[in-house]
Amino acid sequence: MTYDVHIIGGGLAGSEAAWQLAKRGLRVRLSEMRGTGERSPAHQTDALAELVCSNSFRSDDSDKNAVGLLHHEMRQCDSLVMAAAAKAQVPAGSALAVDRDVFSAEVEAALAALPTLEIVRERIDRLPEAGLTLVATGPLTAEALAQSIGAATGADSLAFFDAIAPIVYRDSIDMDVCWMAARWDKGGKDYINCPMNKEQYLAFHAGLLAGEKTEFKQWEANTPYFDGCMPIEVMASRGIETLRFGPMKPVGLDNPHSATPEFPNGRWPYAVVQLRQDNKLGTIWNMVGFQTKLKHAEQVRLFRTIPGLENAEFARLGGLHRNTFLNSPVLLDRQLRLKTAPHVRFAGQITGCEGYVESAAVGLLTGLMTAAEIAGRDWQAPPRTTAMGALLAHITGDAEAETYQPMNVNFGLFPPVGPEVKKKGRKEAYTARAKDDMRGFVAALG
Repeated sequence: MTYDVHIIGGGLAGSEAAWQLAKRGLRVRLSEMRGTGERSPAHQTDALAELVCSNSFRSDDSDKNAVGLLHHEMRQCDSLVMAAAAKAQVPAGSALAVDRDVFSAEVEAALAALPTLEIVRERIDRLPEAGLTLVATGPLTAEALAQSIGAATGADSLAFFDAIAPIVYRDSIDMDVCWMAARWDKGGKDYINCPMNKEQYLAFHAGLLAGEKTEFKQWEANTPYFDGCMPIEVMASRGIETLRFGPMKPVGLDNPHSATPEFPNGRWPYAVVQLRQDNKLGTIWNMVGFQTKLKHAEQVRLFRTIPGLENAEFARLGGLHRNTFLNSPVLLDRQLRLKTAPHVRFAGQITGCEGYVESAAVGLLTGLMTAAEIAGRDWQAPPRTTAMGALLAHITGDAEAETYQPMNVNFGLFPPVGPEVKKKGRKEAYTARAKDDMRGFVAALG
């Protein structure tokens, strides 16, 4: 089949872009390296849109949270990723979490049903010299293609380390010690909570600092971490209390095992480890915020000192991988086209957006941009007052190029609301304005 657009990479961004183009009748070739016998260091399957880290798309609150607002906007644009997430959803309080296998299967089935889309399992080593191309190879782009991209940009890509969290089998967790609850009971009893007293916490903190860690290769030595996926032992090194104000925060979690006549609902522990459901069956649970670069044997030893996890069996241990991304404010134009080769667009995490939903949103936008270009229509970006518009503007020129690093969507990227809006109501003001302004963008899509 001849094609109108060649998409390289079948992750969330590439899959979303392919959906947006092919459902409009455009002929698309989607090239995915996995399935040829090769995989990136982080992937475990050949499935399209595989989730390699957490199974959470984070908050689904579109009235007070920037990522929840991004969910809302993507749904308005008929996002495949959000539709698949709805079918694969598992309990996670106010967050949107999914069964990762069901999610990937839903994405792949929807794409396979599109008559103008061809999914090809092949490795692409060079940027095509002509033809509309969308590169969505993510932060683990294969070396040969990364070198080709470097040659085309005339600049080295930036790099950072990203870590993934362990996953525990549910039936190996001691529920006589742990309990089910969400913080402040928001959203239901959706998390397993492992309590720690002060002595246990201090011993665990010391173990994180002393534990044997993955060593860097010489060429990796000066690669920074992305703060949004910081290994837990690196967080621990920043201070004795850092974890208690981060992923091990105990506030809002009454432990019923410590109930007394004076406190019938229990008391907050000194620190807590939370686990979130990772599949629809509820058989595997991931350790929230516990991405790590500890060596595997050290993970098993140390994490089994957590109360309730003494006999934990792990479906997956944590790991560390090197991510690369473009200095997009310098290299890409406002339509995510490579300035030195405008037939090539980039999408997803390789552009420097961070997070599953952000990656998919940028893929969605590149699909819409490319469809408009093929149709000969002027591209009108979503307003900067919207989550998608703010994220796109940041990537394509509003960010400081010298200090550019991966960024999640947040209200700091939005144009400020008026000074008459009091601080307590600003989140609601941001989301209400965005929803109003998004309506015109969606209406123009037809």
